[in-house]
Amino acid sequence: MRATIPYIKQKFDEFNSLCFAGRLPPIAVELSNAKTFLGMCVFKKRRTIFGKTENYDFRLRISTRFDLPEAEVEDTIIHEMIHYCIALDNIPDTSAHGRVFRGMMDNINRNFNRSVTISRRIPPEQREQAYGKRGRYHVIAVVTFTDGRTGFKVLPRIRERILNYYNKVGAVKGVESVSLYMSNAAFFERYPNSGALSVHYADRPTLMEHLRDADVLSAILPKQ
Repeated sequence: MRATIPYIKQKFDEFNSLCFAGRLPPIAVELSNAKTFLGMCVFKKRRTIFGKTENYDFRLRISTRFDLPEAEVEDTIIHEMIHYCIALDNIPDTSAHGRVFRGMMDNINRNFNRSVTISRRIPPEQREQAYGKRGRYHVIAVVTFTDGRTGFKVLPRIRERILNYYNKVGAVKGVESVSLYMSNAAFFERYPNSGALSVHYADRPTLMEHLRDADVLSAILPKQ
């Protein structure tokens, strides 16, 4: 099935009452044709006059690009409602799908017989139907920090610029390692090609799921 806005609002109210004790305020719902995610809870941040950061303008986006069983659409909605609950209360977590998220997810799965997951593998036939063709190949740098964070960068396919990023970022204090991959996963299409010395922070298990079919790129690196 492909969800509609009335359906999503109905399920939001149902699961809000069942799984969240009815404490989540109504949220704006949007449909998307995205091929890189099934659902997403988005919001803005601002600093209060007391110097604290608060989250606001929450929106629930559900992709209708994939024709999914109803139970999977429901679990996608619940997944994003967990994100909403955590962001609404500004609860610190260890990562996007960290200890707090996983604890809430496991509770809901156990108590309400759900099958919410951190990420979902799209069957190849559905992926081909949605994407139309495989994405372009990108060089992906995965940066691991000593404090446990993980970031990534989509790099230009130019050897000198790849090496420049690899060497300079690898030498930054607090960086534990830099790994390079060649991937045509559609997830990376949304990020610009750039050699700037920066990263997009990501939940490591989710990131590595997108890189599961990637090739490790080591031939261009200097021999140790």
